[in-house]
Amino acid sequence: MRTLTWVLFQFAILGVFTVKCYSFVSVEVWALTAFKEAIYDDPYLVMSNWNGLDSTPCGWHGVICSMAKDHVVKLNISGSYVKGFVAPELSLLSNLQELHLHGNNLIGIIPKEIGKLKNLKVLDLGANHLSGPIPHEMGNLNSLVKMNLQSNGLTGSIPPELGNLKNIQELYLDRNKLQGSVPGVGTADFTENMHGMYASNRKPAGFCGSPQLKVADFSFNFFVGSIPKCLLHLPSSSFQGNCLQDKDSKQRSVAQCGASTTDKTHPHVNVGAKHKPSENQADHQKPSRPTWLLALEIVTGTLVGLLILTALITTYKRFNSKSSMIIPWKKSGSDKERLAVSIDSELLKDIVKFNRQELEVACEDFSNIIGSSSDSMVYKGTMKGGSEIAVISFCIKEEQWTGYYELYFQKEVADLARLNHENAAKLLGYCRESPPFTRMLVLEYASNGTLYEHLHSMFADGEGCQLSWTRRMKIIIGIARGLRYLHTELDPPFTISELNSNAVYLTEDFSPKLVDFESWKTIIARSEKNSSAIDGSGSICVLPRSIEARHLDLKGNVYAFGVLLLEIVSGRPPFCKETGSLVDWAREYLEVAELMPNIVDKQLKHFEHEDLKAVCEAASLCLNPEPIKRPLMHDLCTLLESRIDLSLSAELRSSSLAWAELALST
Repeated sequence: MRTLTWVLFQFAILGVFTVKCYSFVSVEVWALTAFKEAIYDDPYLVMSNWNGLDSTPCGWHGVICSMAKDHVVKLNISGSYVKGFVAPELSLLSNLQELHLHGNNLIGIIPKEIGKLKNLKVLDLGANHLSGPIPHEMGNLNSLVKMNLQSNGLTGSIPPELGNLKNIQELYLDRNKLQGSVPGVGTADFTENMHGMYASNRKPAGFCGSPQLKVADFSFNFFVGSIPKCLLHLPSSSFQGNCLQDKDSKQRSVAQCGASTTDKTHPHVNVGAKHKPSENQADHQKPSRPTWLLALEIVTGTLVGLLILTALITTYKRFNSKSSMIIPWKKSGSDKERLAVSIDSELLKDIVKFNRQELEVACEDFSNIIGSSSDSMVYKGTMKGGSEIAVISFCIKEEQWTGYYELYFQKEVADLARLNHENAAKLLGYCRESPPFTRMLVLEYASNGTLYEHLHSMFADGEGCQLSWTRRMKIIIGIARGLRYLHTELDPPFTISELNSNAVYLTEDFSPKLVDFESWKTIIARSEKNSSAIDGSGSICVLPRSIEARHLDLKGNVYAFGVLLLEIVSGRPPFCKETGSLVDWAREYLEVAELMPNIVDKQLKHFEHEDLKAVCEAASLCLNPEPIKRPLMHDLCTLLESRIDLSLSAELRSSSLAWAELALST
């Protein structure tokens, strides 16, 4: 019986390793796909050929495989300006030797799972926007030769476990927000004598236990205390810009150091170690187990092994089915903890945070609904001071909200908060509470609704509510000025994710306000829509919707502006069943001056020919099928401003209503 049990047990173990080896490359493809999914902006499309359905990633940009083409050994997308997070799934690249992510815009924390990459020799995460502490698990990277974490926003103390990196030769921690002392021998609480006392019971911790360390940079942090003796061979510039008690190197002022001058240390000393029985004593104290219990354990272990084997085979079959491919962003709530990332509180520190209760009161118990979609609700509210607000509430279940979504939401709030222009809707603040789970944006309210409503719905019924020619021209100029500000006066530039007439809100005097609250949804939808997709309102989504290109697609915004020009002048929706695409319909009229009047809204009784020529010329330039040939918004705005007549006389010529208003005002 014991012989049979042992054979079954060996078979189970062998089966587990066989399945593991057979499907290992697929696991690596999955890991890289998870990393790509954690990137929400790839401006140079360096990851555009990363296809998770490929059987091997060896042809992907920045991915280097072994000679046998069976494992990924190097990942290098440095200097690509990608924005996103360092996915913990990278730990599944167990043969990875080099990870180069230098010079990007990565945010969030360094996942502790990186410490599982036992074969990693080079780790370069420098020049990003990473935050949070350095995981102590990184002390497990026994093969590491070079670690570069410089120029981030890392906080906390240096884990003494980094002293376990026996092969480390280069270490760059400069230009962060690290505090505490530089660990030399043991933790900061260890003296040299104490280290000798514990030498036999624990591994050395601190950089004096790293004999290969030749180059290190700890400058421009907030380290306190003194420089460890074993690191005095390093140049003084390696320690400048800190709060150290060192007279030879240039240190921060007392005002800059503040509370950091107090020596902060990691309490890693195991004060109970001397009371712990030795391993030999523990072995002598273990009672012997009966034979029947041992046999039961073997049988149980065999059954568990078979179950694991069955589960792995089933998982492998499902993984290789394209229709059943696992998408890391669509994990169940049980995986939430594993995917959680640290929230960067610095992003929102200067932005007003509203509480749910005050917004509920302002919006009449959230009953004053002025807009909705499958992913959001828009409410109108009035604050205590009388100011009117628009509140956008995201309809997302809490169990679907991962740490990535949370940090992306905060990044979007911070991005919207930097907009400050008369033709861009102003973000007043946000609401983030739980429970009940609440994620809301609070913007200034534009009382005249959307441009889409005025052009295509009840607002357009009847001559009295119709947009006059001059009013339409003012709206065009306002949109152009708003886009010029977003594209050329902000650094980095800002683009409207879905620029259409639903993204343009109008004030009481019909001044346009550009609103962008759609971009955050693309990170959840993770879908790719082509440029002719139609949304629920009937307006065309003219921007390329790939995840990589959506955020800084300036040329896509220019194309969308061209569609808006045609929509405003013609009064036609961007797409309808009867006439199809507005762009296709208008092309035959754009180039010939005599045919241009055919584009004008038939309900308009007056329009200016020179204005129309300027608009048609601008639209033709915007709608060039080759993005590189489309003009900049600065040039388009100059063209329209110089040739469109917005004088009072033009308004009086275009609208009988304007005459009546003028008569009443005099």
